Amino acid sequence: MIIYKSVKEIEKMREAGAIVKKTLDMLSENIKPGMTTAELDNLADDIIRSQGGIPSFKGYNGFPANICTSINDEVVHGIPGNRRIEEGQVIGIDVGVYKDGYHGDGAWTFAVGEVDDETRRLLEVGEQCLEKAIKAVRIGNFIGDVSYAIQAHAEKNGFSVVRDLVGHGIGRKMHEEPQVPNYGRPHSGVPLKAGLVIAIEPMVNSGAY
Repeated sequence: MIIYKSVKEIEKMREAGAIVKKTLDMLSENIKPGMTTAELDNLADDIIRSQGGIPSFKGYNGFPANICTSINDEVVHGIPGNRRIEEGQVIGIDVGVYKDGYHGDGAWTFAVGEVDDETRRLLEVGEQCLEKAIKAVRIGNFIGDVSYAIQAHAEKNGFSVVRDLVGHGIGRKMHEEPQVPNYGRPHSGVPLKAGLVIAIEPMVNSGAY
């Protein structure tokens, strides 16, 4: 069942989302070769709680950490620990925040130091996919339009999109209906209506999906 949100509910979600963004921004300033993913996790916990939020992921379906840290070919859901990040890698950091009864969810993939040209292009295309997907989110369109925007741009640039994992609705629960795949057909799927809140999660691969 899709749960449409009121203006008041969306404002509460905006507060949680603002903490997600602040956490990602501050983590990006602290990422450096040699640090462990556990150090990033502890820093995220401090930031989230200092802003009045609670890490959404800690304990969610048994997840043991505050954030997800996924390095290089790990797509999502990497568990922070003693692993050290290295120059030339990329690290995807996924942050969830619970505040006043609602969740915010956001992720970004960061370059660790200097990366090669192909990796830099992958990051740029991934960001462009997100921008194109957001532009497709308007009343009168469908989930398929959002999904197709991601797929079409990624594949046009020689990349592929992950098909086993999807974006999702979000609200009082971290994962709600509808699913938001990174591939699809235009004008298909759930219609976009006022009050629908979704987490768009482009996952772009160099190589096969």
